Amino acid sequence: MSNSRTVLAFDYGTKSIGVAIGQELTGSANPLAALKARDGVPNWDDIEKILKEWQPDLLVVGLPLDLEGNELEAITPRAKKFANRLHGRFGAQVELHDERLTTVEAKSSLFSQGGYRSLSKGNIDSQSAVVILESWFERQYGE
Repeated sequence: MSNSRTVLAFDYGTKSIGVAIGQELTGSANPLAALKARDGVPNWDDIEKILKEWQPDLLVVGLPLDLEGNELEAITPRAKKFANRLHGRFGAQVELHDERLTTVEAKSSLFSQGGYRSLSKGNIDSQSAVVILESWFERQYGE
């Protein structure tokens, strides 16, 4: 298995979708601009632009679960549908990754970097995508 893949992660939400880009080699990720969504539907042209720009080898979509690991009726099926659409539209390899507690971790990280000013919704969503991606990297190599 090559460990030099470029991986793009999404923190799916109905109003905003956080995006992060990372390198498997370093196991680190950086936030990109969050994408606006209208009732969970992104502008697919924006996603296509990101895919063309970064040429990722893999897409990781955060899977929203409750603290016990159960699906959340309102959002989990929608995140799965988003992942399926990414695969269907762009032929990309997509993996789902448990995203429990990523928003809490993202807020904590942003706050420590820049106080309350850095806690805008877009920043939180994209930082959540960073946390999702970095925890995905850890899972790949922690086992």
